[in-house]
Amino acid sequence: VQTNIPFLQNVLSNHQFLHSTVDTQFIDENQELFNLKPTQNRAQKLLHYLGHVMVNGPTTPIPVKAKPSSTDPVIPPVTMGEPPVGFRDVLLRDGPEGFAKAVRAHRGLLLMDTTFRDAHQSLLATRVRTHDLKKISPFVSHNFNNLFSLENWGGATFDVAMRFLSECPWKRLQELRALIPNVPFQMLLRGANAVGYTNYPDNAVFKFCEVAKENGMDIFRVFDSLNYLPNMLLGMEAAGAAGGVVEAAISYTGDVSDPMRQKYSLEYYLKLAEELVRAGTHILCIKDMAGLLKPDARLLVNALRDRFPDVPIHVHTHDTAGAGVAAMLACAEAGRDVVDVAVDSMAGMTSQPSMGAMVACTKGTNLDTG
Repeated sequence: VQTNIPFLQNVLSNHQFLHSTVDTQFIDENQELFNLKPTQNRAQKLLHYLGHVMVNGPTTPIPVKAKPSSTDPVIPPVTMGEPPVGFRDVLLRDGPEGFAKAVRAHRGLLLMDTTFRDAHQSLLATRVRTHDLKKISPFVSHNFNNLFSLENWGGATFDVAMRFLSECPWKRLQELRALIPNVPFQMLLRGANAVGYTNYPDNAVFKFCEVAKENGMDIFRVFDSLNYLPNMLLGMEAAGAAGGVVEAAISYTGDVSDPMRQKYSLEYYLKLAEELVRAGTHILCIKDMAGLLKPDARLLVNALRDRFPDVPIHVHTHDTAGAGVAAMLACAEAGRDVVDVAVDSMAGMTSQPSMGAMVACTKGTNLDTG
């Protein structure tokens, strides 16, 4: 990366500058400022090396002779026959609007499992293969049928599948759909950016959502990292036109419990939520991508529940600060309908809160996950 740092270093060491005697002719009279010393760029090289190792693994031989374990993971046995009825059956029967009503009417806390997408995107740079996801899918279909949804697509899964895993993301969606017919699939859609890193033409986003729905996607969580409404509205319209469930996500930052922090206040989020509900979202999501939510997040959930009593509320966080389970329990008690979790072995840290912890903490209460 080219910068003007060498020039600024020359300015900072200049005698006139140090003694505050510069005028408008300073640069013209000090042409030596442009005698730039080449830098070693050590910091940038170190960052590049660390990034390369984190993404691609070490390039030096491992200094041990031990071979990788030959023990294959044990796949739990699966009951014979068709998988039990799940929420996808409700969606197929009643459509997106009926599905949203069923979610709102459900007693107890519903869970979305992020293990197939955000959990390994957050912990393992999205490197879990379709081959491995397929092995556990029949067990998930038979034993996790009461999930609100299974997040398994969108975000970084699309480009990583092609660039690093040499896989087809569409084939992953098709094969998982065949193995898990009863649980709704959910994806992350970056509004006008779809699953890429730049704005795409409107018709490309519409066609992408249409094909995703045809290949097995059900719920589209639409967000913009800056809560830029035009970008979100395009994604919402595209997902809705495809026949999917639209889950508009409010990207959360700041601290709604701190009255000194006015930019991203409770009123800011309520106004944004009103725009999203007016645009026709089936579900409202609080998307805490930075893991900032604390138990005080109940303030936001309470306010949204009071303002929109008929709209399901879905809360997403990351357990980066270690407060994820406490925050999700507080949100659950405040009136949310769904929270995001990951199976225990893939939970915590930058992933989602532990599914086992949420199930255990709500067992026997009116929030029992079933």
